[in-house]
This record gives sequence, C-alpha cells and structure tokens, in this order.
Amino acid sequence: MASEKIVFIVNPNAAMGSTGREWPRIEKIARDRLGRFQAHLTTGPGDATILTRNALHKGAEIVVCVGGDGTLNEVVNGFMGKNGPIRPDAMVGFIPRGTGCDFIKTVPIPVELNRALDLIITSHTCSIDLGRLEYMDHHGHSSSRYFHNIASFGLGGEVDERVNRSAKIFGGFISFLWSTLISILIYNKKRIHLTVDNCFDQSVIIWNVVVANGQYHGGGMWVAPHAAVDNGLLHVTIIGDFSLAEVFWNLPNLYNGKLPQLKKVKTLVGKRVEASSDQQILLDVDGDQTGRLPAIIDIVPKAVRLIIPE
Repeated sequence: MASEKIVFIVNPNAAMGSTGREWPRIEKIARDRLGRFQAHLTTGPGDATILTRNALHKGAEIVVCVGGDGTLNEVVNGFMGKNGPIRPDAMVGFIPRGTGCDFIKTVPIPVELNRALDLIITSHTCSIDLGRLEYMDHHGHSSSRYFHNIASFGLGGEVDERVNRSAKIFGGFISFLWSTLISILIYNKKRIHLTVDNCFDQSVIIWNVVVANGQYHGGGMWVAPHAAVDNGLLHVTIIGDFSLAEVFWNLPNLYNGKLPQLKKVKTLVGKRVEASSDQQILLDVDGDQTGRLPAIIDIVPKAVRLIIPE
C-alpha cells in the first residue's frame, strides 16, 4: 500500500470534542500501522467536503474519515462531482467517532481503532449507493447534496435541529431520544404530497417520512430494516396520521424493527422520491438539518467504494 496516498480528514468537534482530544493518540497508532499519510483537521461545516475534494484532485487513493455520520456525509460529498464520482477508483475509510454513528449499525465498521485500521490495511471495498437530494436551503435557494445513510423530512428535521443545539453530554441515544420526545410534544402533523416512482402519488398526513439507504438513524432508530446500501433502491417509510397517544405508545417500535408492521406506517421502495408541501417541513440529511421541502431524491447506484470487513 502506498501510504503517502492516504489522507485522513478529522473532525475534532465530533463526539462532543472528544475526537480532537483523542486525535494525537489516534494519529500515533495510525502512523505506526500505516506509515506516512497526510492529515487535515476540519474547522467548520463544509470543510470535510472541500478537504476531501482537494485530496482526490491531488491523487489520494484512500480518504479516511475520522468523525461521525455528519463528517462522513461531508467526505462522501467530496467524492462526488456534478457528473458522478470524481475518482471512481478512490476509496473511503471510516474510523467512527460521533454522537450517533448510525451508519455502522448497517455496515459493520468497528469502533475499536486497531480493528478499523486493519480494514484500511486490507482495503476490501464494497461499492455503495448514495442518495442524491435536491432541496430548498435555509436561504430559499435550490441546493443539492448526497447522503450515504438516511434523509427524512418532518419530525426528523425538527429533532436534528434540537439535537444540534444541545450539548449532547449524554451521548447519541439519550440525546436523540430526549430531543424526539420534546419535538413530539410541540410538533404538529403535516400534510405533504409524496410521489415514489410510478407506484405512489398521494397527499398524506405524516409525522415523518424516511428515505433510506441505510437502516438506522436518530441514535439507533431502526426505521428501514430491509434497506441495503448496495441494492440500487431507496426504502421509504411513511409514518402516518397517528394520534399523540399512539405516537408515544408506539415509540418502542422505532427501535425494535417493528415499525413497518404498524397499520399507520406504509413502506415503499423506489428509485425516485418527490415531496412538497404548503407548510414548512424541515429536512434531516445524515443527522444534519440542511433545509426544507420541496425535495427530489433519487438513487445513485454504486457511487462510492467504501472500505468494509470482508
């Protein structure tokens, strides 16, 4: 392996700043295991995308993300240009260090550092799909973004906004659960128009709609148990017109994989999803509150080579 072709993109603020405190130790172990590599620390939102894109243009063969799902989302976006992957042969490595890290519940990348480095040394890859999202940003401008795990709209965007304002001192599960409970109490159901391929075209009342590539989001909510990152399909979970009492009664089903079995939940699969509403409905994109509806989401099959266990 040409170790000088490895670039680490590190978010020191991930996991409430513990990644920055841990980085000197991580870096020493990684250099002992991998040899020479470049490392860049992010300083704010969007940095990881720019740093990744620059590294790929300079010939990087492996870009290793050190952070959580939000940082990985930015790195993945750095791999993608207007017409597809910038470098189809380049690989993404992941050392999970984040509040939620939901993606590794679908793709079993280990949290333990040496095991994660073992994967990078072996460099066994799977070409994973990405979701491509066109949406309205906070300034009312049309924008676009890719996601590796899950995009949702409705309650998910409200929860993201609350989680990202919080201190997250109790970790991912408690932070997301508490923010979910608070958001449920103050959030009103919304009416949207939703289209999935040619099989679904309706106005529906929803709490949340999940458009999934991975299976989990929100600190462990198992919202798309049949989703796969390499099957060329988006899995859509529509959480419908529940009463407030029904929402609280069914909260455990968010975590046990039984959500699709509920009468007021509808699941679909497709390659293109369109959603609009006369109301303001916020988006959740891999744990980041990026903007609002209207949105168009489609699948980009086998877009990025991700380093995974054999």
